[in-house]
Amino acid sequence: MLLKSKIVIVTGAGSGIGKSIARAYAEKAATVILVDKNESTGRATEVEIVSDGYDATFIKADVSVPEDIVSLIKTVIGLYNRIDIVINNAGISRWKSPFELSVDEWDEILNTNLRSMFLLSREAALHMKDNGGAIVNIASTRAFMSEPHSEAYAASKGGIVALTHALAASFGEYKISVNSISPGWIETSADATLRDIDHRQHFSGRVGRPEDIARACLFLTAPGNDFITATNLTIDGGMTHKMIYEPE
Repeated sequence: MLLKSKIVIVTGAGSGIGKSIARAYAEKAATVILVDKNESTGRATEVEIVSDGYDATFIKADVSVPEDIVSLIKTVIGLYNRIDIVINNAGISRWKSPFELSVDEWDEILNTNLRSMFLLSREAALHMKDNGGAIVNIASTRAFMSEPHSEAYAASKGGIVALTHALAASFGEYKISVNSISPGWIETSADATLRDIDHRQHFSGRVGRPEDIARACLFLTAPGNDFITATNLTIDGGMTHKMIYEPE
């Protein structure tokens, strides 16, 4: 499956899951727009992909800033006159007691993780209405299971899942599919030291890799898979279905 001539926007493309997603689309011959607020990592990803013979362009933008989103879409349309696929991946987290989390910190997480996906999806869809397209929002299994001090992050990820099926309902008449992916433990650090139990506790027998999420994005946005919409795909090695009790 090649995606030649497809214009793909990937946010948070400078590192981790976003970088892997961007490379996966580039390797399928798509033109990839790398979006990140960190210019250093964003440029480095651009150089890496282009030096391997693929098509990628970095645009610096902070998706928590509405004006940056509007400017981003304006730039992409000015360069390519179309948008085919949007991968809303950018996000931040902060583990902090709910008794200590400030309103500003709550807003920063919700604006970056959730509001940005609504605004970017809306602005992109205005230019996808005539030809259709696909949007994938990266959520998290934290939308369905939690640990202490994750309130803002969990709320943002739960909101993404709900936003996804609402947008799918609104954009369906324009042939724009909207789906979400909820990753579990995806190890993004090449230097991480993982224990055997870290892998074995998953039904899959291993911790997740960024490429697992990238392949799912390719599947959900592949030509002909437009019957899949308003769906959340959980990719977690089975952990959200594992019954766990504390040992005595």
